[in-house]
Amino acid sequence: MAGQGSEPGELSDSELLRLLEEAGDDALQPGHSGKPNSSSDLPLESGKMKRKRAQTPLEKYGLNYLCVTDLSTQSWCEQQMVYGRELPQQQAPETVVLLNTGKSIHLARELEVHDVVKVHTTSKEDSWAIKILNLLSVIPVLQAGGCVRELPVFGIIEDVFLMGIIDELCYSAKGELELRELKTRGLPFMPSGAQKKKDYFQVCLYKYIFDAMVQGQLKPDVITSHIHLRPEQPLGSHIREHAQKVGFTVTCFGDLLELMYLNMTLSDIPSIDCLKIEYSHQESNTLLGTEVVQFEEEKVRERAQYYLAYWKGRREVQGVEIEEAWKCQSCSYSEICDWRRKRAEGPEQRSGPKKSK
Repeated sequence: MAGQGSEPGELSDSELLRLLEEAGDDALQPGHSGKPNSSSDLPLESGKMKRKRAQTPLEKYGLNYLCVTDLSTQSWCEQQMVYGRELPQQQAPETVVLLNTGKSIHLARELEVHDVVKVHTTSKEDSWAIKILNLLSVIPVLQAGGCVRELPVFGIIEDVFLMGIIDELCYSAKGELELRELKTRGLPFMPSGAQKKKDYFQVCLYKYIFDAMVQGQLKPDVITSHIHLRPEQPLGSHIREHAQKVGFTVTCFGDLLELMYLNMTLSDIPSIDCLKIEYSHQESNTLLGTEVVQFEEEKVRERAQYYLAYWKGRREVQGVEIEEAWKCQSCSYSEICDWRRKRAEGPEQRSGPKKSK
C-alpha cells in the first residue's frame, strides 16, 4: 500500500497517526480567515450587538471528519480523549512506549501481506487519493478470497464523516467474511471488561461503515462535501504514476471517487459476517485470547449518536461515572482533570447512553 512521502513521520499502520498527520490539512476549513473563531459580540446596523454562536468541538479543533478511534476512545473516558487532543505532550512516557511498540507490530503484520511505499503528495486531494487507492488495490484480493490488512474505510453517521482502518479482513473456512482486530497489551493477561467494551464498539463501527460502503450508501458527492475536497482537482504526477502501477488510469480526484464507488458496489464483496478481536502480549508475542463480538446495529447507532452529540456541540464533555473512577488512577491527566475535581466537590447528575439490560 501507499503512504504519503511528503509529510514527515507518516505511519500508514496507525489510524490515529493518520488523523494527526492531516491535522494541518484540516486546520482551516474553506472560508476561515486563519484566526480562531471567537464568541465575541458582532455589531449590527441598528447598533445592537448580536452574540456569535459558540463553536462546536468539531469547529474548535478544525475537523472535517473524525476517526473511528475518536469515538471508541470516548467510550473509555470522553474527558481523557479531549485532554489527549489538547495536551498530547502530557501523555505518560510508558503509554507512549506502549503505543509505539503496538505500531511497530501492526506495521510488521502489514508487511507480511504487501509492501508499503511512499508516494509524494502535493494537495489535500492527493492525500485522500492515497487512501482511496489503498482501498481499490485490495478489492481484487477480497474478490479472490484472499486476506487484506490495513484496509481504509469511510462512512457517515449523524451527518459526521468517519474514517477507519480495519486491521484485517479474511474469509473463514465456512466462507464468511471475518474482521480481525489485533490489540497488543503490555500486560500478559486479558483486558478488563471496560477495555473490552471500548474495543467491541470500535470493531462494530468498522462493520457499520464497511457494510454501508458495499451497499452503495456512500456516494462520491457526500465525501467531497463533508471533507471539502474538489473532485475536479488534478492529481499530482506521483499519484497518477502510482495509480497506473496498481491498474488505474485517472487524471482528477473525482475519477478516483467514482472508481471507488463503482468497485465497492458492483463487486461481489459481502457484508462482514463475523467480528473478532485478538489480544496479544507485546513482549512475548503470545496470543492471550480471542473475543467474538456480537453486532447489534441499533445499539451501535445509539452509542454513536451519543458520542457524536458532543462533537456537534449538543452536550458538554463527560468524564467517567463514579463506579469507573478507578480509571483515573492510570490517567495522565488526573491531576488537572476538571471532571474529577467537580465530582470530588459534589454529586453530579448521571449523563450518558442508556445501559443495556
